[in-house]
Amino acid sequence: MEPEFCYGNGSCVRTVYPGAVRVILYLCLGSAVVLTVLGNLFVIVAISHFRQLHTPPNYLTLSLAITDLLLGVLVMFPYMIQSVETCWYFGEMFCKLYNSSSVLLCTASILTLSFISIDRYYAVCHPLLYPRKITVHTAVIMILVTWCVSAVVGFGMIFLELNLLGIEEFFYNNFACEGGCFLFQSRVSSTVSSIVSFYIPGVIMLCIYLKIYMVAQRQVRIIGLQNTSSSKVDKHQRKATKTLAIIMGVFLSFWTPFFILNIINPFIDYSIPPALLDTLAWVGYLNSTVNPLVYAFFYSWFRKAFQIIVSGTIFRSDMSDTKLFAE
Repeated sequence: MEPEFCYGNGSCVRTVYPGAVRVILYLCLGSAVVLTVLGNLFVIVAISHFRQLHTPPNYLTLSLAITDLLLGVLVMFPYMIQSVETCWYFGEMFCKLYNSSSVLLCTASILTLSFISIDRYYAVCHPLLYPRKITVHTAVIMILVTWCVSAVVGFGMIFLELNLLGIEEFFYNNFACEGGCFLFQSRVSSTVSSIVSFYIPGVIMLCIYLKIYMVAQRQVRIIGLQNTSSSKVDKHQRKATKTLAIIMGVFLSFWTPFFILNIINPFIDYSIPPALLDTLAWVGYLNSTVNPLVYAFFYSWFRKAFQIIVSGTIFRSDMSDTKLFAE
């Protein structure tokens, strides 16, 4: 049986899935895209609309939700079509924008989670310093640093072709073809980008949350069963910290397999099956789908805000002052 090509002879070879498989893939991946967009849109609307949620940690959560929403629109949607059709039909320029967005948004996610871990460190370990150290101004600076650094990493790597530095001829002779769009990296590029964008922030976050856990356990022993306003505040902070730690853990769990193979692949002559890399990339992207579900499970304010948004009462003039939780 002769192979099929994306644009005729000389272009990328196309894998044609049976009709039933294509329908199932579109349904499953399409559902993930829709859930990602809608779930994170609810988070964005809730934090933006309700004044009670206008706090520094929630602004960081808002930035993370925007990252996840953009990932669903700019990366997951075209990636779904490419995964099912096994060809890229959107042109070379959009391919570069797509790859840049993927690197940018993944980097922005982990940098935002790193800043969230710093916020939680001060909230739990230095509660007296927290109001002075973590302000709205501080959160805005954290968000600006996150997006600026991520943009430089994402667009700089792709548009300057730093990922191909030293292996340009090898790539264009052996892998490049019309109808293909994938992030090909040299040994240096895959190692440096993975370490800088994933492993270093990941290790820092784990160390910070380990410190937070130790301090929180000590506070629990000290506070005991005291029923004071201070202990209630501490309990609220610990619950918020636990929720954000779970979000961090989910992120690391979903993305670690991909980044392990991302470093290994260039050192074994790119012999890892593309289908496996695609699957692990999808597992990583699904982290953006799961985050709103974590909020819904652990945050009562999110569930209440969701009910208000869905019921349409959010459009009442006085709803922005609604108390979503007891302070």
